[in-house]
Amino acid sequence: MNARERFNAVLHYKERDRSPIMDFGFWDETLVVWQDQGLPEAINPDRYFGMDPQWITAPVNVQLCPAFDWRVLEDRGETQIVVDNEGVTKEQGKFLGSIPRHISHTLVDRLTWEKDFKWRLDGGSSARLPKYWADYVRSQSRPDRDYPLGINAGSLYGWIRNWMGLEAVSVLVYDDRRLFDEMVETVTECILTTLDRVLSSGIQFDYALMWEDMCYRAGPLLSPKVFKETLVPQYMRITQLLKQFGVDVVVVDCDGDITKLLPLWLEAGVNTMFPLEAGVWQADPVAYRERWGTDLLMIGGVGKRILAASTDSITAEVERLAPLVESGGYIPTPDHRVPPDVPLANYLHYLQQARRIWGHDLPNLEPMQSDLQPGTVEESTRYAWHLG
Repeated sequence: MNARERFNAVLHYKERDRSPIMDFGFWDETLVVWQDQGLPEAINPDRYFGMDPQWITAPVNVQLCPAFDWRVLEDRGETQIVVDNEGVTKEQGKFLGSIPRHISHTLVDRLTWEKDFKWRLDGGSSARLPKYWADYVRSQSRPDRDYPLGINAGSLYGWIRNWMGLEAVSVLVYDDRRLFDEMVETVTECILTTLDRVLSSGIQFDYALMWEDMCYRAGPLLSPKVFKETLVPQYMRITQLLKQFGVDVVVVDCDGDITKLLPLWLEAGVNTMFPLEAGVWQADPVAYRERWGTDLLMIGGVGKRILAASTDSITAEVERLAPLVESGGYIPTPDHRVPPDVPLANYLHYLQQARRIWGHDLPNLEPMQSDLQPGTVEESTRYAWHLG
């Protein structure tokens, strides 16, 4: 089977030769640290580690268009103050800077919504598709395409939270619910208008990908009540359009404890949870399957902290997840981008076990024949790291 056939077979509970071998990715800092542990410089990590083709999405912009101009306001040595493409002024680290500190936001009220944001959400803008779109459609419409292709289906809360900041959007929900609802609906209209053009192009997409990051260790950042009243109807408009064009795998990327929102996403037609972050709340894809059944599709769920532990614990986790992998509807990957406290040797061991067990004795690649000692952290212990 090729990667596309395998991806679709797993997520539709059909026969397949093996599980896809996929990842979430790596912090930029991880690859730098790993170079001190033997990783060659200037390599494509997915090719080097032998991953199946993954997370390839069409070059379609459903976000702010045009984006704000990104610029540096101040250099503070190890950090810098920037204005990003969403109009947010923030302080971010130059190294190990995964979570920046928001300082101020362009979007603060209805006036700034109308002046600076709403017009950037015109789904009919020609700038949402690249100039080479016609050639892209021809190349991706080939029936022999051998990798899964996705389409970006946007974000109904995560973007607004970014634009305003968590505190401001939380207050907005209660102080001006009408404006919050209008923002969500405007974003949805932008997504629908853009997707309709793209889905009508003739490309058969294998999945749609949404991004929210609206949960943390204690649960959702938005109450399930407001989620159900405001977000679920808009999600349903998007998922119904996708299904009209044969896209029935709708992935939502959300960190944190998602258990209170998961049934509402399923109700709305968003059926694939990613990355199933384990966290201190100990989320477990095996328990999720027992609770929500086969209507729930899953990608992720391999705790990144396990990857930083012993090789025995890594092997045990790969073996523990094997029955769920074999049952279908689940593709195992690390539950977030791999942080630099995971030794390169540990990650190579994880891939060896994944290829052996989930990959049905898929041969190891040459880069895995390493003299690195599993379990050594070396220089990575010097860095404070936020694991999300």
